[in-house]
Amino acid sequence: MTPAPPFVFEPIGVVRSPFDERAAAPRQASLARGVEGRIELFEGHGYEDALSGLAGWDYAWVIFVFHKNVEQGRGWKPKVLPPRSDSRRGVFGTRSPHRPNPIGLSAVKIVRVDGLVVHVTDLDVLDGSPVLDLKPYVPYADAHPDARSGWLEPRDPLPAWQVAYDDAARAQLAWLAGRGVDLQGAIDSALALGPRPHAYRRIRKSGDAMCLSLKEWRVDFSVCESALVVHGLRTGYRPREIARGLPALEVHRAFVAWLAGA
Repeated sequence: MTPAPPFVFEPIGVVRSPFDERAAAPRQASLARGVEGRIELFEGHGYEDALSGLAGWDYAWVIFVFHKNVEQGRGWKPKVLPPRSDSRRGVFGTRSPHRPNPIGLSAVKIVRVDGLVVHVTDLDVLDGSPVLDLKPYVPYADAHPDARSGWLEPRDPLPAWQVAYDDAARAQLAWLAGRGVDLQGAIDSALALGPRPHAYRRIRKSGDAMCLSLKEWRVDFSVCESALVVHGLRTGYRPREIARGLPALEVHRAFVAWLAGA
């Protein structure tokens, strides 16, 4: 079969969300309940009129670009390892972002429409994602509750774990957030899928507890029935690396000193 000619799409706007890194974004919209954000459409195209009537719907489909994958040259993979699977699956049988065309689809709850801005919740899309289109979510046409769930049968085989934080962990998260390092979203997203190690979850045993690695940070937690309790955070750098005085490690150096004086 002769390939079809390529198509070029022009974004109509951009997503504004609290997630600025791939690791911080929830893997599914069900893990983004209550997350607020907005979709800002570009001026000068008549999109004000195009948005007329959208506010009458509860939900909308957002069609967007996985721009971080494009910027980082990640390409696509015929088979991927989804967070809820123990084996690799064909990418077309998953919702992985590693696709031949880096296009995403997400259902968001509409709060209100102000001019060219659509305020939404339940947003699981990265900040800065180019938006290609908006379509209303039509319950009778889009919802099929009796549909088969493919390799996820039986439905929802891994219900989300509760993620809790003790007082020390909350204080540490607040200290880091005040210095521009917001880790809670990434921790919630990773641990909601449970304590088992996975390609998406670098988890190992640490004494009587468990340790999650999030880039250069370490998160100590324990399992309590159906909940995972976070007890504290640590830098992933060794003391001799911290002592070298590199400017890039200033937050880690200050965090270690703050912990020592706490």
